[in-house]
Amino acid sequence: MKSLIIVALLATATGTAFAKGGGGHTGASHASNTHSSGGSHSIQGYTKKDGTVVAPAHATNPNNSKADNWSSKGNVNPYTGKEGTKDPVTGR
Repeated sequence: MKSLIIVALLATATGTAFAKGGGGHTGASHASNTHSSGGSHSIQGYTKKDGTVVAPAHATNPNNSKADNWSSKGNVNPYTGKEGTKDPVTGR
């Protein structure tokens, strides 16, 4: 939880996005959200060819670190409250 707060504060203070995202969103439209703080963006919902509906979501912005992803251990997704489960080094 502390690391999420620190990342958000650093991103706000420096104007730099410190979060990675975008992976696993094949076929999704990524909409830039310039009003978002904390280094995240909205992902538009869509319908797959097989008729499966994928709901809109939020993702952390891309960078070169796995440690600050919402899915990494020690971080919490601020939109869902779900704690990260992936190893911040390997991303698995």
